Amino acid sequence: MKRVILIVLDSVGIGRAPDALQYGDENSNTIGNIAKSLVGFDLPNMANLGLGHISDTINIKPAKQLQGAYGEAIEVSAGKDTTTGHWEIAGLNLSQAFPTFPEGFPEHIIDAFERAIGKKSIGNYAASGTTIINELGDEHVESKRPIVYTSADSVFQIAAHEEVISLEELYDICAKAREILKDDYAVGRVIARPFIGISGRYERTSNRRDFSLMPNGKTVLALAKDHGLEVRGVGKISDIFSGDGITHSYPTKSNEKGIDKTIQLIHEDFEGIIMTNLVDFDTLYGHRRNVKGYGACLEAFDHRLPDIIKAMKEDDALIITADHGNDPTYSGTDHTRERVPILVYGSKIKSGVNVGTRETFADIGASICDLLGLQSTAYGNSFANELLKLENATN
Repeated sequence: MKRVILIVLDSVGIGRAPDALQYGDENSNTIGNIAKSLVGFDLPNMANLGLGHISDTINIKPAKQLQGAYGEAIEVSAGKDTTTGHWEIAGLNLSQAFPTFPEGFPEHIIDAFERAIGKKSIGNYAASGTTIINELGDEHVESKRPIVYTSADSVFQIAAHEEVISLEELYDICAKAREILKDDYAVGRVIARPFIGISGRYERTSNRRDFSLMPNGKTVLALAKDHGLEVRGVGKISDIFSGDGITHSYPTKSNEKGIDKTIQLIHEDFEGIIMTNLVDFDTLYGHRRNVKGYGACLEAFDHRLPDIIKAMKEDDALIITADHGNDPTYSGTDHTRERVPILVYGSKIKSGVNVGTRETFADIGASICDLLGLQSTAYGNSFANELLKLENATN
């Protein structure tokens, strides 16, 4: 194979992980519960790749004739956040979860942050982003102080009105926070959360930016780049990996734009990896517990899947997976600890192959290494040989 297109459907889990009880997520099933909740819900193109064959609990009707290979993966790293999930997909293992601060950040951290940015902040508690900008938005506009908040995830989020604190200044503030949050306070991500609007009608914009830690080892992306291959990140991929292993980055502001950019890159002539994150499932619908919106978003992706496949070249392999769950039928607003799908397609990929339940997301990264002829990642066991048609198995 010359190229792998890896699409991460952010938060599209397929049922509770074996340790879901430890996370309070024992009844979570993002796709399965959406399918049960919505009349007429259908994902025929993903079903054609094997989605309905993975498990009965997904509640997707199995296709009669498969066009791709399929399976599922269990997360072994501690945590259920975006960074942890993506890093494990790429071949890493986090034995210790990133720290969380449900009661807010310690006073000495906030003091250091305020000294670094030269102004006071407001907030510093756990909250929904859409809620806190309306709770503190007026005070922020009047005082011009950034809003600091967190969530159940390992995040230090900074919200600011785009007409009060410019995007450039907000990003600089976040970069300074990233420098401060180290060691015991090394959250997975510092996130810029710009918003617009007027009192009582504030709303977040698509100009979010994530400032992640550097990966704790060699990912498949870094291995590919070191080998001289192109690694093109679409959406927030470069942010998630702090630019490590990325040769070209293409930030996008919606799933639709992310899909369009992915298709454009597939049409180009280069060897390596295209890794795309489609975040709308998580940000717009999962956290907001919008079942109907999440279902429509999944159907919209499914509708575009044939366009992605049509653009592929003979030596391309497409892998579709997810980084965690975010069941919109579940209580709270947090991610859910779930298994994730593995769907694989390509002209040199066997159809109807079940790669089974993989013991770590890292098997995906290890398999990409094999498909591209790279040195393997430190974690994960490849299932590439199960995928390849016989005439290509030794190529």
